[in-house]
Amino acid sequence: MYQALMIVHVLIALAIIGLVLLQQGRGADAGAGFGGASNTLFGARGAASFLSRTTAVFAALFFVTSLVLAYLAGNPDNKTPDIMDVPQTESSQRDLPPVSEEPPAANKSDLPAPTEAPPPAEKKP
Repeated sequence: MYQALMIVHVLIALAIIGLVLLQQGRGADAGAGFGGASNTLFGARGAASFLSRTTAVFAALFFVTSLVLAYLAGNPDNKTPDIMDVPQTESSQRDLPPVSEEPPAANKSDLPAPTEAPPPAEKKP
């Protein structure tokens, strides 16, 4: 659940960034009074009310997900054990079938069996 909530949190943050970049500044309508074209895509009032309301909704969701993530990170009782965090125990080895001990295999090499070397001869002066 923590990972899914983290993904939603990041997506909300990216949506807020996109919405803020789409909004016009406060002084953007001043140019329309001197012969510039006004943006009438979202109606006569412009996109300010729609984009600002949507940004406010995403900001509230961002705060909620931030608080929930902080609670989940600080409360170890809600964490489920991750397989990477759990140490390996002896009990997991007991699930395997027993290993039979095989007798040592005979030397099946093509090379002759090693023999003991005779002791080195003493040098006479």
